Amino acid sequence: MRDERLMREAERHLKASGRRMAALVEAIGPCKITYTPPTFESLARSIVYQQISILAARSVYGKLRGACAGDGALQPSHVLRSSEEELRACGLSSQKARYIRDLATKTDEGLVEFPRFPSMSDEEVIAELTQVKGIGLWTAQMFLMFSLRRPDIWPTGDLGIRNAVQKLHKLREHPTPAETEARGRKWRPYASIACWYLWRSLEPTGPF
Repeated sequence: MRDERLMREAERHLKASGRRMAALVEAIGPCKITYTPPTFESLARSIVYQQISILAARSVYGKLRGACAGDGALQPSHVLRSSEEELRACGLSSQKARYIRDLATKTDEGLVEFPRFPSMSDEEVIAELTQVKGIGLWTAQMFLMFSLRRPDIWPTGDLGIRNAVQKLHKLREHPTPAETEARGRKWRPYASIACWYLWRSLEPTGPF
């Protein structure tokens, strides 16, 4: 119920921010963000999905989970008892196998504490997550947005967001991260919801 109220408040705020965003919200309709639990498994899954197609990532992650966890949720202990070669046999690259093992190690050692994240600030979560190899600012921001349900994340380094801002405002040139940051100020404190609409606008069936 809280999420439902927040979404409706966010939609009203975005519609009031300017005619272009108002038209986008009106055309797409109610925001329906799909969330994942703020767990080790969700973050490990996001590492698998980095820079490969959704279909390929889905296959690799299915094999990883099946090999390591069976029917249960993927846990750090499952990863740590598997060798890098066993992880690679699931379809992971050597680099991603190391990344997931590093996440498992740091979680096991208490350097990354998932139960504490809901009570931590955005900045604290980012600082903790980016200790892990393979987790940069963008991955941490996606975790904040889609797992911790933070409503005001504005990933100005995201190419899709910058493309969508260019399209929305009919800009002649691709906006820089600084320009994207400035244009997003009017959508705060609901930048995450603005992102959802902007990403939707880039889909083949998008409204514009």
